[in-house]
Amino acid sequence: MFEHKSVLLEETVDSLAIKPDGIYVDGTLGGGGHAFHVCSRLGEHGRLIGIDQDADAIAAATDRLKQFSDKVTIVRNNYKNMKEVLNDLGIDKVDGIYLDLGVSSYQLDTAERGFTYREEDAPLDMRMDQRNPRTAADIINTYDEMDLYHIIRDYGEDRFAKNIAKHIVKARQEKPIETTGELIEIIKAAIPAKVRATGGHPAKRTFQAIRIELNQELEVLNSSIDTMIDLLNPGGRLSIITFHSLEDRIVKNRFRTNENPCTCPPDFPVCMCGKVSKGRVVTRKPIIPTEEELTENKRSKSSKLRVFERV
Repeated sequence: MFEHKSVLLEETVDSLAIKPDGIYVDGTLGGGGHAFHVCSRLGEHGRLIGIDQDADAIAAATDRLKQFSDKVTIVRNNYKNMKEVLNDLGIDKVDGIYLDLGVSSYQLDTAERGFTYREEDAPLDMRMDQRNPRTAADIINTYDEMDLYHIIRDYGEDRFAKNIAKHIVKARQEKPIETTGELIEIIKAAIPAKVRATGGHPAKRTFQAIRIELNQELEVLNSSIDTMIDLLNPGGRLSIITFHSLEDRIVKNRFRTNENPCTCPPDFPVCMCGKVSKGRVVTRKPIIPTEEELTENKRSKSSKLRVFERV
């Protein structure tokens, strides 16, 4: 069963300033938690387009949203192709778009998906879209040591990245690394014991890094934000929930550039570059979970919501 507790639920739905007859896009549909609450605010002419690349999520969301089936269209795709998805549906502009960039509880808790570092032995999969022929095992077993080091350092922000990469390469010379359990043991061996005792799960950062690389998560986010802002009607909003500093930095910087795109030197008396602001950042500081939500849902811990409004 696809279970997932939606993070920053009320805050995200409120941030969209939903119009009953508006068109909204959920770019990371998941189990349909946010979508359900968006749909419940739509009138008879309102519409929701849900996009997800995970077949399990689509099945769960289709069931969850069945009472709204007359106003919901679900498409299996990646949100990076949102413009094409909307074109195919004859939609030019929308009134709101939102993304929840977290890995769903279902994906984490279903061992065979290979996302979690808590299951001792599951295949090293980590694909958000199971049509993708490449898995986490391919990255672990084929990338050279330098590439592994850069990924674990940059995407996992792990200070032992160099040592972890070295241990992975050494271990796979004996035999291919095939399961999460094997990889966890290799990572543990690469991290000093006293650090392992205090610093959370030793494999967490490496697993995050491999998942981001496999699913191209940061590239997709960085290359999609401008397009999503262009898809908004005036007054339309883009709301994005991130779960780590790398994603949050991308969202913050892209929003800022769209608000103030001028590239002229600061001492120019007038703008010469001709770049025009597309809107405003609604959230000067990100919205974070309440104490109550943190208590009820530990996975909301690092979440941040940022909102941009088109003008």
